[in-house]
Amino acid sequence: MPSALIADNLGRALDSLVNRVPGAQFAVVLSPDGIMLGASRGIDDELAEQLSSMVCGLQALGTAAAQVCGEGELHQVVVHMSRAFLFHATTGNGAILTVGIDGEAEVGDMAYEVAMFVAQAGDHLPVYLEPAVTDA
Repeated sequence: MPSALIADNLGRALDSLVNRVPGAQFAVVLSPDGIMLGASRGIDDELAEQLSSMVCGLQALGTAAAQVCGEGELHQVVVHMSRAFLFHATTGNGAILTVGIDGEAEVGDMAYEVAMFVAQAGDHLPVYLEPAVTDA
């Protein structure tokens, strides 16, 4: 499937995700190395760059926490701010979904929508393999 077609379909899926939860502001999907794969409408180049940097940082912190705590792989990070929430979830194929909602939105509704998107992401996104671990 051509990458433009994937991006168009992904953009529509992200718009739909944002539209289903009142108060949702944006949704983006990035590759594990921070490349924007798709975004909901209203994401300009500057915001895309900021989100990419922020998401990569969250991914690194979450992964480090999972390794230090020894409790398995990172699945989700939720950032609770005074007037907003940020959901960050790793899909089964390695891509990263991030959704921002305002403080008036139903957090449970968005958590459900994020879980559903992550469960179905493998059908629409490429698989990203983790680097091989070498014995040093």
